[in-house]
Amino acid sequence: MIYKDFFSKLRKDDIGNYYLFLGEEEYMIKLALEELKNKYVGKDFETLNYTVIDGKNADLDTLINASETLPFMSAKKIVVLNDVANFLGELNDRSKEELYKYMLSLGDFLLLIFIDSTGKLRKNTKFYKTIKKHGRQVEFTKLMGGDMNKWVQTLAKRNKKTISIGNIKYFIDQTSYNSRNVDLTLYDLENEFFKIIDYAKEEITKEDIDNILIKTIDTNIFEFLEAFSSKSVERSLMLLNQMCVSGEPIQRIFFMMIRQVRLILGFLIYKNKGYDNKSIQEKLQIKSYEFGKIRSKAGMFKISELENIMNRLLQIDTSMKTTATDDKLIVEAFLVEMGNGIYK
Repeated sequence: MIYKDFFSKLRKDDIGNYYLFLGEEEYMIKLALEELKNKYVGKDFETLNYTVIDGKNADLDTLINASETLPFMSAKKIVVLNDVANFLGELNDRSKEELYKYMLSLGDFLLLIFIDSTGKLRKNTKFYKTIKKHGRQVEFTKLMGGDMNKWVQTLAKRNKKTISIGNIKYFIDQTSYNSRNVDLTLYDLENEFFKIIDYAKEEITKEDIDNILIKTIDTNIFEFLEAFSSKSVERSLMLLNQMCVSGEPIQRIFFMMIRQVRLILGFLIYKNKGYDNKSIQEKLQIKSYEFGKIRSKAGMFKISELENIMNRLLQIDTSMKTTATDDKLIVEAFLVEMGNGIYK
């Protein structure tokens, strides 16, 4: 289930006795744990009724011993096991079977929460399949759409500020929170938004966001790839310099250039073979937004030109790895060459 379904069950007091929390959004996982504590554990008795176990340094006995204690002056005992993947990795097959049986025999007084916020837990394991069979997995993915709008508006309201839906979208876009290449969390967004709140007056405007928000490296790379794919030499060089000044390794920028050319080339090859857009997107293994960008740039190139560009990039890659060259200078020279159309 997704996190919204879990919060809905919590409001209805329709909660089971064990769950697996997984996903990259630790902010929401922490919020869910706080909501569970508020509902089932008395604040004065939290130390007795709320136990957190480090999965890296625990065995099955540790988990069971913590779970067997009855709650004191609270509705439930809550036991949280962090890093469940490492915990399971240290168990032998016999202990794992004991764990599965134990999970299915838990008393109503207990709420056992397994957490995998690192993505290390494999979904083909018996543990995950056992959890999923009973619908006890809760996905804490990045906030999207209305959920994100509500979250930002709540932050603003708590601090006696207002912000329009359009400016919320602008704020999110500028942070690159929704980019699959960025390890940005709600903690990061909250920190950036509080800076804007402190700066803005009663209503948060686009100018407030621009004045306070520092663009992420990923945003600059995205803009760079847009300029690169459009053969805009001046803008490409300007953005390249900005990223290098910000500390972005030239090797990563170069890798993203190779990836961009490979995707555009792949699109054209599959298109020439008669594949439809949906099939091409699946073969390229990219999301719809990125696919739309790749498709829009493909018309600017011929397959032969892209092949020439790719060969030159591979030559540059070899030179970077085998000789003492000024890598940034080589990439700058390549951008000028590409803009002048010498690879056509």
